[in-house]
Amino acid sequence: MSKPTEVRAVAREIVKVIPQVMRTIGAERHFGGHTMSPAHMRLLTILASHPCNLSELAVRHAGSLPTMSNSVSVLVERGWVNRVPSPDDRRQVLLELTPDGRTVLAEIKSRAEARVAEALGKLSPDDLVSLSAGLVVLEQAFASAMCPRPNGHVQDKVKRTSKE
Repeated sequence: MSKPTEVRAVAREIVKVIPQVMRTIGAERHFGGHTMSPAHMRLLTILASHPCNLSELAVRHAGSLPTMSNSVSVLVERGWVNRVPSPDDRRQVLLELTPDGRTVLAEIKSRAEARVAEALGKLSPDDLVSLSAGLVVLEQAFASAMCPRPNGHVQDKVKRTSKE
């Protein structure tokens, strides 16, 4: 098999497996009577690393400003995200996770990890070692990937400043 054919075959397998993994994880997106969409989960995860403004959140999530605004409003209504003035520029508003938002995120992640661990518990020790090594490679491959813009164009990933 030539390299492009091998790459395409691996890509096909990833595209086939990821939805199965996401369905397993998605079964744990319920908390306190709320169902969290995958997009909301991603937004909370982004904000858990550091507060950011709406534009930066849209870029990091590869979404449009109107979509981010609507999603953030839902998260604010649920008490999981706060809008706070930027300490550097009073005209800017930063979005940050609330303590309840951190609790929700930690609980959902914990339940999702337990569900995935249950599925992986059926694997042999050798298969777990192979899978772990493969995941390191997969993470490296995608960590260097470019972030797609909502319009289909590609842009550099947002660079973090030393202030973050």
